[in-house]
Amino acid sequence: MEEEYAALLANQTWDLVPHLPGGNVARWVVLRGFTQRPGVDYDETFSPVVKPATVRIVLSMALSRLWHVHQLDVKNTFLHGTLTRTVYSAGGFCGSYSPRDDLPPQLAPRAWYSRFATFLVTLGFIEAKSDMSLFVYRQGDETAYLLLYVDDIILAASSPHLLQRIITSLQ
Repeated sequence: MEEEYAALLANQTWDLVPHLPGGNVARWVVLRGFTQRPGVDYDETFSPVVKPATVRIVLSMALSRLWHVHQLDVKNTFLHGTLTRTVYSAGGFCGSYSPRDDLPPQLAPRAWYSRFATFLVTLGFIEAKSDMSLFVYRQGDETAYLLLYVDDIILAASSPHLLQRIITSLQ
């Protein structure tokens, strides 16, 4: 959390503004999501994650075909999304930092997923209809499956060259 918070500070992801009278303010939620109220603290939530059955199927196929599998972790995931509207939030982060009254950013799973999925399409991936967190790449004899679980990725590819090419593109 401290590393994530430091990245948010370094990227200047928010501006301090006065509280708007009567305005709804989202809270920076880490472990207290249960305190938010639909329609008051947030309008909607969205964080697609790959289905466990999809993970099992893809890994079984990769194993049976002797494919190459690699796991990736995206650092500071929510810095990569682009919010489509202004979000006001209140609260702060307590770690090695002292409690603050500044306004941390609303974490944006929908914005991250949308930007990432759009980028995968530019690489030639297609979103599977059965699981929106499974992306399939097919070109000639090359095939790859990408599984997305928020900021974790499992990539299975038919060749080490394809695997490395996709990893390089994702960087």
